[in-house]
Amino acid sequence: MSEKETGNSIDRLVRPGQTAARYVQRRLGRWREGLEVSVPQPSTGFGEELRKRRLEAGLSLTALSGSVHYSKAQLSKVERGLKTPSRDLGRLCDAALGAGGALLSLLVPETTDPPVDPAPGFVHEEDWIMQLSPDGPNTFQPLSRRDALGAGAASLLAWRSDSAGPASPAAGAEMVEASRSLFTHYRRLGQTVAPGLLLPVLIAQTHTLRELSAHYDSGTRRHLLALGSRYAEYVGWLVQETGDERAALWWTQRAVDLAAAGGDRALAGYALVRRALITLYRDDAEQTVALARRAQSRALPPRIRGLAAQREAQGHALAGDRRSCLDALDRARALLSLRDEGTDEPVIGTMHLPDPVGMVTGWCLVDLGQPREASEELDRQLALVGGDAVRTQVRYGVRRALAYASAGEIDHACDLAAPLLDGVEAVGSATVTTDLRRLARALARHANHSSVRQLGPRLGTLSRPSTI
Repeated sequence: MSEKETGNSIDRLVRPGQTAARYVQRRLGRWREGLEVSVPQPSTGFGEELRKRRLEAGLSLTALSGSVHYSKAQLSKVERGLKTPSRDLGRLCDAALGAGGALLSLLVPETTDPPVDPAPGFVHEEDWIMQLSPDGPNTFQPLSRRDALGAGAASLLAWRSDSAGPASPAAGAEMVEASRSLFTHYRRLGQTVAPGLLLPVLIAQTHTLRELSAHYDSGTRRHLLALGSRYAEYVGWLVQETGDERAALWWTQRAVDLAAAGGDRALAGYALVRRALITLYRDDAEQTVALARRAQSRALPPRIRGLAAQREAQGHALAGDRRSCLDALDRARALLSLRDEGTDEPVIGTMHLPDPVGMVTGWCLVDLGQPREASEELDRQLALVGGDAVRTQVRYGVRRALAYASAGEIDHACDLAAPLLDGVEAVGSATVTTDLRRLARALARHANHSSVRQLGPRLGTLSRPSTI
């Protein structure tokens, strides 16, 4: 813990008769305790199969330990059914023994409920109430018109957006162009600030586009609703970054509703890709693959199908299925190389990755238990990402540090992670924190390294969900 964090030196915090070194060890112990997670009771199935495959491969515990960078003692306890393996250890052992996902399949998955589809809404029959506070928390609540009238809340200021009547096509075209330009700027700003700072203005802009669409001709209305759907989809993504999956799915459904009202049915396919992202972060390989496959109908635009193929690859990686993962990545690259004709709407999906398939390949290699290959690919891809894309840098930078830690390069992993922590704190991402916790657990096994002792306290703090 630094003086900057506490305003005191370590010496002033040390108890009488206690050395500074003992103080640091005590702090590290608390950090490691904070990383413990509840896991199912140990099962002998994985351990028996691990031992069987290790012996068939002619590997000693020492050799396997050197390959997966876990201690012999821990591997021995896992083989004897005395200790439940983490999914990260399962991935590494599965890859080291060429099990093709067979070992991973023996791990008891954490029980999760499938994402619940929000009910479709009616674009012009729902009131949105947003409460903004100077010191938080800010709130958003959708209400039916009947419920909103029944609430009868008093207002300091009230106005109508439909008093001017029909607007001219020229004014509509200008509004579309201005809103489209704003959207690009908001997405760039979203790379550097926490979601909560952007959500109010994005929600307000979505509402504005929704309301304006009722006052223009059909062509302009279609463009306004299409752009409004992009705003709503981006709101859904940022809401997921706060850790609220239910609200994220609600906003994704509203994006589908807005797009459908403007005649665009394709966004419903992308909504499946977004739902698959939620199951991906739940470590649910089966649902991730199933949802992603549903979004690859030939009736959908190539970009949506390509993004769905990428998500499918990530699901296969969770299951340890390397062949299916790489096949899906090949399909994704082919589809994403095609241009969607006849649209000038903002691009769906990431706009900050020069080579999205290359980056996702590095991502998948981590989950396939191939950390050395993953670190090399992520090194190449991160060199292409702009320095102003902070959210993207920390997302894939943390995963790169995890890859190096899993490969046993502890000091280098710490060197890579340390400069990312300010960005992690700035962007406040629940999804990045998922990988940050994995990194913290990987490093906690090597608390004898000075680099881990230096990084550990702040890493532990930022790894807690309450910091988002």
